[in-house]
Amino acid sequence: MEILRLEPDEQGIVAWPTLSEDKRAVVTIGSFDGVHRGHQAVLARAVELAHTHDVPSVAITFDPRPGVVHAGLERDTQAVMSLEQRLELMDQAGFDYALVVRYTLAFAARTYIFFLGQLVGKLGMRTLVLGSDATMGKGREGDIAAIRKLSGATGVFELDVVDDFGPAGIYLPREVQYVVPEAGAGYEGVNGIESGVKSGIESEPSNPLTGMTKAQLRAWSKKQRSVAVREYSSSMVRFLLARGCVRDAAEILGRAHSIDATVAHGQARGRELGFPTANMADIRGFVPVDGVYAGYLTVLGSGERSGSGSGERYAAAISVGVNSTFEQDGSRFVEVYCLDAPEGFDIYDASVRVEFVSYLRPMVTFEGADALVEQMKRDVDAAREALEA
Repeated sequence: MEILRLEPDEQGIVAWPTLSEDKRAVVTIGSFDGVHRGHQAVLARAVELAHTHDVPSVAITFDPRPGVVHAGLERDTQAVMSLEQRLELMDQAGFDYALVVRYTLAFAARTYIFFLGQLVGKLGMRTLVLGSDATMGKGREGDIAAIRKLSGATGVFELDVVDDFGPAGIYLPREVQYVVPEAGAGYEGVNGIESGVKSGIESEPSNPLTGMTKAQLRAWSKKQRSVAVREYSSSMVRFLLARGCVRDAAEILGRAHSIDATVAHGQARGRELGFPTANMADIRGFVPVDGVYAGYLTVLGSGERSGSGSGERYAAAISVGVNSTFEQDGSRFVEVYCLDAPEGFDIYDASVRVEFVSYLRPMVTFEGADALVEQMKRDVDAAREALEA
């Protein structure tokens, strides 16, 4: 897949490339954050039509995400995944081209009619594949009804709409709210001192909306000042991850949720305790709620001092949160302990991907190193059990 990065000018006009002199492209457009099952249906349909008509398949996406630009944010802390992972999954879907457009307010101010006209005239778009709730252009006026009307009136491109909703009637809070799962059957106690803390796959939290009646959902939605979303949506994925429901999130994503990061030097406290951990820095992707997880670490690219090759994958126990046993500054971290790392394992400065497969337990404060080490041993056993299951 060829990746082209495009920069709108001050008037928001993009110099679209000519991808083929004689073939007519099938195009799909979206942020595709998370590339969940709904996105996958849209992407698969675009590639299918391109193959059927023997024309190039083109995915247009944006960086930064539109919501970040319109909110005036300097950093995107809510993206489900990195741009690099989005592009990787588009490549796996079979696209010929991915066009990454730098999203600006000037670009957003252009009408959907102007935008689609540019794609037809410059890019050679003859088929446009969209999800069923897609919108585009100034004021998001280009909804499916408007685009279908434009397609029928001009006859210069066809619109193919994919039902990518998933189950409907879902309402979520407007803002992401982290909610630490309560201790359940998988725990003997949450103080970690008097009774200890067990870990186990039975402690996996689940979607709090599951099993609610319509009346309960209405009451919950009103209390949370919620807005309607699709179940197959980035919003639903963030909602679940913010509650530790990583298995439910995986059902929507079609795979375990993951973040990309660079391994940085820490204080070597884990190594001193007998559990050398990799400290994550420059994190790209949505970090789930604080807790201990079972998952995997994959080395994407080796740093200068890394002793591990690219592509190697290790079962892991993952800690997310504040190290209240030793640190008092409240800083949040992601640390990964690889269960079966070889002797001399060194991935400092390496680019890695961390997958969250199962939630094991909430974070707790321990009286000292001995209690923490005993808990870490239990966490390692629980991680093995969860991953084997």
